[in-house]
Amino acid sequence: MRAIQAILARNLIKFFRDKMRFFFTLFMGGFLLFTFSFVMKSAVAGLAHPTNYLISGIVIMMVFQSALNNSMSILEDISSGFMKEILVAPIARWQIAVGQVLSSAVLAVLQGVLILVVGIFMGLSLDPMHFGLMVALMLLVGVTFSSLGLYLAALSKESTTFQVLISVVTMPLTFLSGAYIPTTVLPSILRPVVFLNPLTYATSMFRYTALRMESMSTAELVKSGVAFDLHGFVIRPLDGVLITLTIGTVFFALCVRQFRKADFSRVTVFKRGGHR
Repeated sequence: MRAIQAILARNLIKFFRDKMRFFFTLFMGGFLLFTFSFVMKSAVAGLAHPTNYLISGIVIMMVFQSALNNSMSILEDISSGFMKEILVAPIARWQIAVGQVLSSAVLAVLQGVLILVVGIFMGLSLDPMHFGLMVALMLLVGVTFSSLGLYLAALSKESTTFQVLISVVTMPLTFLSGAYIPTTVLPSILRPVVFLNPLTYATSMFRYTALRMESMSTAELVKSGVAFDLHGFVIRPLDGVLITLTIGTVFFALCVRQFRKADFSRVTVFKRGGHR
């Protein structure tokens, strides 16, 4: 446990010392909040709380993308020689993998909380209980997609390949999850992809909490795009928690397995002016 805690603490300190990264986290989050909350509010004008609807989608997208992108740091650590010192230490590789996943997830949650606080100043209405539930959901999403990110990083071993993989994963998952565009208005031909998208269920349960939809009927949840009717079988937001947890467990097992057997001696990180 001390090894995991040390890796977690080191990555957190590294993040807070990187003032530019911290600034752009706030800047990009604020920019997205402004763009979607004001410019695109008319697209969801029929909803009771359009601001909550849009901001909740933006926050969970920030957590999702941050969790994936934070995994890039493992490649930088390996190429700089820092990870080599850890790999020769008397600790198991799975502990290193767990520490990396947890640190990426915690950083993603911190970034999500920062954007959530900005959203509160922009009109997002939350009570302490729902705020706590949203943080817990962010942690679940963070661990799930940090595991996916570490798996892709260990699989690719090159930052350029990793960035391509992240782009391929991020674009379809983001726009077919209902975060920005309600799934109810997507073409029917895309519905199978929407239902196979793990981020769809993460978004639905996050939005279910943000909009306080506990008192709504199943039919109303389906109409709002928060529950999904699969030929009579309805997937409710609480079912989405179990689905996300299952997917996270699979990704976590895969990333630990890939990290344990990976050969990091040929890892390269692209920098301006060449490879390192």
